[in-house]
Amino acid sequence: MGAQKEESLKMGQEIRQQERQPPSLLQEILFLLLKIGAILMALVLLFMFLFGIFRNPDDSMAPGLREGDLVVFYRLDKSYIASDSLVVEYEGKKQVRRVVAVAGDTVDITEEGLLINGSLQEEQRIYEETKRYTQGIDFPITIKEGEVFLLGDSREHATDSRIYGTVAVKDTLGKVMTLIRRRDI
Repeated sequence: MGAQKEESLKMGQEIRQQERQPPSLLQEILFLLLKIGAILMALVLLFMFLFGIFRNPDDSMAPGLREGDLVVFYRLDKSYIASDSLVVEYEGKKQVRRVVAVAGDTVDITEEGLLINGSLQEEQRIYEETKRYTQGIDFPITIKEGEVFLLGDSREHATDSRIYGTVAVKDTLGKVMTLIRRRDI
């Protein structure tokens, strides 16, 4: 009986030693590639459904956002307030614009400047006058439920709601979270 017990213990030790052997180099490489693949898949899914990223094509939001900057936006939050920066698509091109009015607000652009609900707006970091374009929508305009009125920060050069009118919230791509300066890198 003692010899069988001793032989059984030896076999158990041999099995444990075999189990403890480190994986081969090929197994380690395959496992590393699997991890990298899982991380890349998670990033792809995040940036397809939760976040978005694109390169800003122009200076219509200068000085805060410049041509060439990378814009990261969040797709799921569609509850906008005045002063939020959004990503919208106009004529097949993405652009960043600032919300100046939401549902229920009345927007007018007069010789005095931008009027929201009859009050002249003094906007910080807007260095150009807000003027009507000769083409575009008629003012004053009342923003309907589920819509926003957008303007570029560089008011003299931006294609915005003065041209294409209000934007349905459901048609916006998302709210700007951050930007990454790419200029002069």
